[in-house]
Amino acid sequence: MEFRMVSICQRSVKLFSILLLVLGGVVFSGCEAIEYRPSAVGREGEIVVVMDSTNWEGVLGDAVREHVAPYLGTLPAPEREFEIRRISINSQKTLESLQKQKNVIFVAPLSEDTPEARFLKSRLDEEATAAIKGGGTSVISKRDLWRKDQQIVYLLGDTDSSLVALLAERGDDIRYTFNVITRERVGEDMFKKGRQPKIEADLMRKHGFAVNAQHDYFSAIDSTNFVWLRRVVSSDSWRSLFVYYIEDFNPNSLTPEWVYEARERLTETWIRGNMDGFVSIDFRRELNTENIDFLGHFAYETRGLWHMVGRDPEKGIVEYGMGGPFVNYTFYDESSRRLYMLDGMVFAPGYDKREFLRQMEVISHTFRTVPFEGELDEPAS
Repeated sequence: MEFRMVSICQRSVKLFSILLLVLGGVVFSGCEAIEYRPSAVGREGEIVVVMDSTNWEGVLGDAVREHVAPYLGTLPAPEREFEIRRISINSQKTLESLQKQKNVIFVAPLSEDTPEARFLKSRLDEEATAAIKGGGTSVISKRDLWRKDQQIVYLLGDTDSSLVALLAERGDDIRYTFNVITRERVGEDMFKKGRQPKIEADLMRKHGFAVNAQHDYFSAIDSTNFVWLRRVVSSDSWRSLFVYYIEDFNPNSLTPEWVYEARERLTETWIRGNMDGFVSIDFRRELNTENIDFLGHFAYETRGLWHMVGRDPEKGIVEYGMGGPFVNYTFYDESSRRLYMLDGMVFAPGYDKREFLRQMEVISHTFRTVPFEGELDEPAS
């Protein structure tokens, strides 16, 4: 979904120094100030786009949908990367409601006389306004502007064509920014019911790594260098994460093709179903692999679909009719000279899969090779 490691503010076009007037925010002085603001509200996986209806139905709205919330081809059925909900500023009450939301994008051509354009111009000083009218564009990101756990993004340009070009250039960065804070909030929600410190401590003792174990996960397989954690919601719905590692790995051997071959070998060996079936990548569907920075490591992130298959002496590979999405992170850890593969899978027929898969991203991003303070004090299981 995302691969940019530089914040939107840092990547903004340096045409001018923009003065953002923090209306309704809380200003702190000193290091002991206490944050009293409530948390932002709204559905996870949703972005509120503040734009007038005319632009929404035109090329600018098309550009937002294409570059901020494109369809994901690596899910079983079409789902956008984020749900989009458009709102116009038609009253002070509406604006106050907008300022409570988790994810908000304000976008309007500043040359127009719409409530949205007037609002954006009210956030800028004269120098910044002149720079925009002179053809400049910028993306400004603000964390926790009006509420805690909130991400606000301003898209600044004088015309719809300049904003369309800005979205095409910076769409990846915008999605990255919203994905980061969404993953943080989802993680807080996932683990507030409690974690399983014994499972985590056992992983650290036996294998030299750990990930956060949600309250209802269990260890299905714990072999020499392969661990499979599962959450079984019902007989026909589950989520799982496996972690595999190789000692003294040559990082020059790591390629996307290596990832595919290793995953196929591992799932056929360990992730098996009824009738001698096993999990396999569905190579007929979209399969995306990108270089990312994963927790400070050069890594390959792979997203695609898995399906359960079997081997028939006469027919060859046969399908068993079940499958779902997966996300895989494979990287080399220089400190331990290990190759690590983390792979999260979802099986949830009849449900949208995007947010379930995001949960697997969250668990993967809790990976660590250095124990938390007191983590190894937990008694062994």
